[in-house]
Amino acid sequence: MRPAASVDSARSWVVVAAAFAAMFASFGIAYSFGAFLEPMAAEFGTGRGATSTFFALTSLTYFGLGALSGVAVDRYGPRRVLLAGGAALGAGLAATSQAGELWIGLVTYGLGVGIGVACAYVPMVAVVGGWFERRRTLAIGVAVTGIGLGTLTVAPLAAAMIDELGWRTTHLVLGVGGAAVLVVCALVVPRPPVRPGPAALTLEQAVRNGDYRRLYLASGLLTVALFVPFVHLPGYAEQAGADRVAAAALVGVIGAASTAGRLVLGVVAARTGALRAFQGCFLVMGASFALWGLGGGYGVLVVFAVVLGVGYGGFVAIGPAVVAERFGTTRLGGLLGVLYTSAGLGSAVGAPLAGAAIDATGSYLPVVAGCLALGLAAWLTTLTVGR
Repeated sequence: MRPAASVDSARSWVVVAAAFAAMFASFGIAYSFGAFLEPMAAEFGTGRGATSTFFALTSLTYFGLGALSGVAVDRYGPRRVLLAGGAALGAGLAATSQAGELWIGLVTYGLGVGIGVACAYVPMVAVVGGWFERRRTLAIGVAVTGIGLGTLTVAPLAAAMIDELGWRTTHLVLGVGGAAVLVVCALVVPRPPVRPGPAALTLEQAVRNGDYRRLYLASGLLTVALFVPFVHLPGYAEQAGADRVAAAALVGVIGAASTAGRLVLGVVAARTGALRAFQGCFLVMGASFALWGLGGGYGVLVVFAVVLGVGYGGFVAIGPAVVAERFGTTRLGGLLGVLYTSAGLGSAVGAPLAGAAIDATGSYLPVVAGCLALGLAAWLTTLTVGR
C-alpha cells in the first residue's frame, strides 16, 4: 500500500490525465455513431430504427456493466480493467468493419464499444476519487471533461473519415486508435494509495433508500430522451439541408457545450449545493427539446445542442457529488455503477423507439415532443429527492 502522502500529489494529476484520455477516446468513439447511421443503414438496407439498435446495445452494455466494472477495479486494479476494455474496443470495431450482416455488426459493435466504455468510465471516476481527498470534486470534474472534448473531436472526424474511407475502414481506424489509448492509460494508472473502508451506506441499503430510487427513476426517464439527439440529430440536420460533416458536428457541439457545463455548473454547485444544481441540469436538458421542436434552420439546432450540452455536462459532473453527498464515498464506484444502469435502460429504449417512430411517421416532431415530455417528467422527479 502506498503512503497516504501520495494523495492530492502530482502523481494524482497523472491519474486524472489518464482518466481524461480514456474517457476522451471511449466516449468520443461511442458518441460518433450518429455519423455512421445513414451509410450503415443504406448498405444493410435497413431503417433508422434497426440501425439505431447498434447505439442502444452499446449504451446498455456500458451503463449496465458499470456496476461490475466498478467492483472489478476495486478488486483487480485499474490496469487489468483498462487492458480488458482496450482489447474489447479494438476487437469489437475491427470485427464490425468486416460484418457482412446487420446482426453480426450489432453484436460486435455493441459489445466491443460497450465493454470499452464500461471499463473506462465508472472505474476511472472511482480511481480518481481514490487519489484525492481535498480536491476530489475538481479532479473528477476535470477527468470527465474528456467525455465532452472526445465527443467534440471524434464525431466530425469520423464523418470526414467516412466520406474519404467509408464506414468500414473508419471503424477499423477508430478501433486501433481507441485500443492504443486505453492500453497506454493502463500502463500509467496505479491503484489508489488509500484503500476504502466501510461504506457510510452500503449498496444494499442504498437500493432500498427512497432518494436513491427516485434518482434512479429520474435518470432513466431523462436518458430515454437524452441520447436520441446523439443518434438522430445528424440525420435531422441532413434532411433539413446540412451537409454530412456539419450535421455530425452538432454532436460535437453537444460535447463542447457539455465541457463548459462541467466547469461552470461545478462552480454553481459549490454555491447552491450539489442537489439543487443537479435539479437545474434536469430542467435545462428537458426544456432544451423545445428548441429542437421549433423547426428552424441550422443555427437553431446549434443553439439546441449548446443548451442540451451544458445541462448534460452538469448532469455528468455533479451526479457523483450528489451520490457521494447523500450515500457516502467509500463505495462510490458501486453506487454509481448501479445508478447508471438506469441510463443504460433509458438509452437502450430511446434511440430505437425514436428511429422506429421516424420511419413510421416520416417526421421527427412526435419524437421531439416525447423527449420534451420525458425530460420535464425527469426534472419533476428530482424535485422529490430529499423531501
